Amino acid sequence: MEESHSIDYYVNNSLENNSGSVKTSHKIIIDDSRIMNDIDNDSIQFVVTSPPYPMIEMWDEMFSEQNKDIEKALADYDDDSAFELMHQELDKVWKEVYRVLEPGCIACINIGDATRKIDNSFKLYSNHARILSFCTELGFHVLPDILWRKQSNKPNKFMGSGMLPVGAYVTLEHEYILILRKGAKREFNTELEKSNRHRSAFFWEERNKWFSDIWEGLMGDRQKLNHKNIRERSAAYPFELAYRLITMFSVQGDVVLDPYLGTSTTTLGAMASGRNSIGYEIDSNFMEIINLRMDNLLELANGYNNTRIKQHLDFVKKREKENGKLSYFNERYKFPVMTRQETRMVIPMVKTFSKIKDNIFEIEYA
Repeated sequence: MEESHSIDYYVNNSLENNSGSVKTSHKIIIDDSRIMNDIDNDSIQFVVTSPPYPMIEMWDEMFSEQNKDIEKALADYDDDSAFELMHQELDKVWKEVYRVLEPGCIACINIGDATRKIDNSFKLYSNHARILSFCTELGFHVLPDILWRKQSNKPNKFMGSGMLPVGAYVTLEHEYILILRKGAKREFNTELEKSNRHRSAFFWEERNKWFSDIWEGLMGDRQKLNHKNIRERSAAYPFELAYRLITMFSVQGDVVLDPYLGTSTTTLGAMASGRNSIGYEIDSNFMEIINLRMDNLLELANGYNNTRIKQHLDFVKKREKENGKLSYFNERYKFPVMTRQETRMVIPMVKTFSKIKDNIFEIEYA
């Protein structure tokens, strides 16, 4: 590799040599129930989502609207009943996720536990454990999860009695990414399936970072929503988190589902990575924000994909300086890679973005 070759050289060169055209489609469904009657059984290849967190106060009203018994339980300080009733609302969605997911495919659920003081009693509500228990009953195979560490430097993050035992509490600075598979490992049998799997590969150094069980350095997004009806529900996982998971657990052309779409981070991740997507959201107010985010898609998607290539070139330069020349080259970009599995990988670059009609979008890749 010549050191004068910049990231733009490799990206532009790949575009010029590509004679074909690939498109993906993306649909957003506004549905109060999130019951996915318009999705066939066993038709989705990957699910990634982050539901409302039971026993986090900002979600009390939403859960209570779905089941008035939740509002009563909270008013009566019956926290255990409120916790269970909230999860029963989530259970309805996990049943649908299991139904529509193709055998062998994976669902990732980002969930945080909750801490709360109810009637002068402070305790933790283990949302991740409750979800795992129910999903295991559905038939999901539980795979090793990821701890997303969201460390805070705020001086008031410590809870309880300060420096005095025994009433101080450990800070809660992580969330879980639960990884669930429907049945046995996914198979790629035809030559076309195998070829697409190789095209969808990731870099060796990305594998080492992404498949660690602790993720650090990913900060949760807080969108500038500027909308009175959704201002209090502005937290979202970052684009990179969705993009990573989609790239790790699906292949290009797959259909990605998010039953709690919110501000459309999952849709953007699917668009940037060459997957199709379906997203469900109960609040139509989010569509204004979603459309605004779509306006920046090309910059976001291609900027992130360019960064992946640049980081790989930096890695290669350092690796070859320390260990000598690499043995393999990527066929598309002509730069060195660590393994044979990376030689046919292609990173999708967004060429055009089109809104076909309300809430339906199409992406064409160079």
